[in-house]
Amino acid sequence: MTVRNVRAYQSRGLLPPPEVRGRTGYYGPEHVARLELIQGMQADGFSLELIRRLLEGAGESTAALRFSRALRAPFGEREPPEVISAEELAERWASSDPALLERALELGIMRPFGDGRFEEVSPTLARASAEMAVIGISPQQALEVAGSLREHADSIARAYLKLFVEAVWEPFDAAGRPEERWPEVSEALERLRPLAAESLHAMFGLAMDAATERTLERLQGASDR
Repeated sequence: MTVRNVRAYQSRGLLPPPEVRGRTGYYGPEHVARLELIQGMQADGFSLELIRRLLEGAGESTAALRFSRALRAPFGEREPPEVISAEELAERWASSDPALLERALELGIMRPFGDGRFEEVSPTLARASAEMAVIGISPQQALEVAGSLREHADSIARAYLKLFVEAVWEPFDAAGRPEERWPEVSEALERLRPLAAESLHAMFGLAMDAATERTLERLQGASDR
């Protein structure tokens, strides 16, 4: 947890201010508990604005959190988003072209945070983008590929969630969501998680092998002419 993120949470009303003694702010167990809750909700896919609303409406947050965690958490934890300024983005991309930021927002890679700052939803994707720049891939090219990946990933995610909803959730919901069956729902998701990841990884490997072979044949044919 960076100092920047702690201050950002405070500025958004997510975290109570520290106890100030002199010129030093002291954080206690209640701050730690709140930070852990925020990180957990972010890992479940909640935006900071939604977290703020849920924390304000504590009466509704428990049900929303329970449903979201039952549905999302088993598919893998994500790093908490990082807060980055527009100036830092321009420096990273070596460009202040607003179209780059607009595309990143459209893809869900970035989310507006306010005051000229943005949430970097996946620091892993940010690191991948930086590595691509090292080997000569421009931000425009990286975002174009990211757009294609997002489109296919959305389709795959919908397919697996449709499978879960039809086979597990709808029968559970039709039965009135009995308390004793929540573990059964969670277990089904836990079993689906590795199956989805392993199937996707295996299918991607087959696709990459086939695509690489076709590309090499095309390049070889071009060099023979």
